[in-house]
Amino acid sequence: MKKWVIIAIIVGMLGWTIFDYVQSTTDAAEENVSAEQGDLSVGLDIGNLAPDFELETLDGETMALSDFQGKTVMINFWATWCPPCRAEMPDMQKFHEDTDVVILAVNLTDSEARLIDVRNFKDEYELTFPILLDTHVDVANLYAIQPIPTTYIVDGNGVITYRAFGAMNYELMVQEYEKTK
Repeated sequence: MKKWVIIAIIVGMLGWTIFDYVQSTTDAAEENVSAEQGDLSVGLDIGNLAPDFELETLDGETMALSDFQGKTVMINFWATWCPPCRAEMPDMQKFHEDTDVVILAVNLTDSEARLIDVRNFKDEYELTFPILLDTHVDVANLYAIQPIPTTYIVDGNGVITYRAFGAMNYELMVQEYEKTK
């Protein structure tokens, strides 16, 4: 009797696994059709359209994510006092120099002691990509930023292709960027 119960449980689990696999394959196919049809929704998950935002840069320009339609964009949320942020900045600068990716480094300015610290940080690390100032953490809230650094990679269609919580190294940046081509 125990043998039949165990067999029934195993058959049930196998049946559930097959059902779950078929369902996930069907869902993925439906998502691909939806993406091809342009029925993407704005959100924070991979496959969603990235929420648009507009911020002022450290140099006084105004930039929006939508300004870079057609280009791959890396959005990085960071602060000068954050050790992992400091660790990834040299790799991010090298990545910027070696690729045609647009980097939007969104500084959580509200968390900084002084604005001059951001400028000094940019100079110290010789950063040449735009530093956007999220002075009221509106964009950080829009993107539900919890740990920093947090990075999103957005393809030329505005779709999120990658999200990282924590520091990224150069190799990972290149690897994820190559997937957007």
